[in-house]
Amino acid sequence: MTGGPPPVPGGRTPEEREAARRAREAERASRVDGKSAERDWLAEARRLAASDSGSGERPKKGRRRGVAAAVVVLATLVILWFLASLFQPFKGDGEGTVAVTISKGAGVGDIADELEHRGVVSSSFFFSLRAHLSGRGGNLKPGSYTLRKDTSYGAALDALAKGPPPNILTLTIPEGRSRREVARIVDGSLDGGYLRASRRSRSLHPRRYGAGRAASLEGFLFPATYTLKRGRPTKVLIEQQLAAFKQRFATVRMRYARRKNLTPYDVLIIASMVEREAAVARERPVIASVIYNRLHSGIPLGIDATIRFATGNWTRPLTNSQLRVASPYNTRTHPGLPPGPIGSPGLASIRAAARPERTKYLYYVVKPCGNGEHAFSRTNAQFQRDTARYNREREKRGGRSPESC
Repeated sequence: MTGGPPPVPGGRTPEEREAARRAREAERASRVDGKSAERDWLAEARRLAASDSGSGERPKKGRRRGVAAAVVVLATLVILWFLASLFQPFKGDGEGTVAVTISKGAGVGDIADELEHRGVVSSSFFFSLRAHLSGRGGNLKPGSYTLRKDTSYGAALDALAKGPPPNILTLTIPEGRSRREVARIVDGSLDGGYLRASRRSRSLHPRRYGAGRAASLEGFLFPATYTLKRGRPTKVLIEQQLAAFKQRFATVRMRYARRKNLTPYDVLIIASMVEREAAVARERPVIASVIYNRLHSGIPLGIDATIRFATGNWTRPLTNSQLRVASPYNTRTHPGLPPGPIGSPGLASIRAAARPERTKYLYYVVKPCGNGEHAFSRTNAQFQRDTARYNREREKRGGRSPESC
């Protein structure tokens, strides 16, 4: 052979051995670099984990501080609201006036409820608390007051602790009372007799309400609480009652009554009977419906309150002779409506008389142990059974009404 180097034992040339050596060195270098990179990655991961752990703790502490601050602010606002509600630093003197009567023996709670009901103070709770904290809860004097509406607790306490003016008179006229009954309340407090002063007035003409032959202002003298100076003429009270009537009556819808050919005066007459007959408020429209139904059927009304008006007997049991009294107000013997109202009704009874409930009832009698409720019936047979039950219970009580048990 010619032209080449001699063969190398093992079959590799010097060049091949050099290339292998370099490959081994490169592999060792790569292993060393790989381990170094791995160690660097682990170190970085540990560093980041420690950093994350520290940064997570700080927000927790920050949130706790924020919640605590919010609670403090809320509690402060509640306290400020409570103190402002109790002491009313920016409360004005109120506006308008209202008559308030504080009865003897009334406690702070009762007085507070009355003042809130009348619109004098905004909260009975805060008024009671203010009265106790000020130490004046036991110094509030009974009597008749004219107080401002929506006034401060302090101003109301000052007025009630001072006592009512000695020359101010507050008269409360109950609903449904006749002129003769009201005269017993008024006479002696004002100048002049109530019966004479309430016969007629230039402020109201009954004819405008369909009362062509009204003998007096009976029925038009609106029942409410009135405040006057002691000794004033009785006609001043009459004028206030008539003004209140005109204002209240103007709010009553008369469409249904007109369809039944009833005048406003007829409605007032019916309302006066409803006022005397209804002891439970929800029964007013039902009792009015019985009156309408009996008028439509031509049946005498048979309402004993009209006989009591004619005889002046409002408290004692009616006698047989009184039940047969020869008076146009005897609705047992005279059909139709009586000549006029038997008293001055309140607004609720007037509205019930103008728009009664639609029923077919023709009878009613006091329900034993019903606390003023009545047993209503459509037929005379049922009415007789209800009446017999009433009479049995009445006999058990020695002639006293079994209305409540």
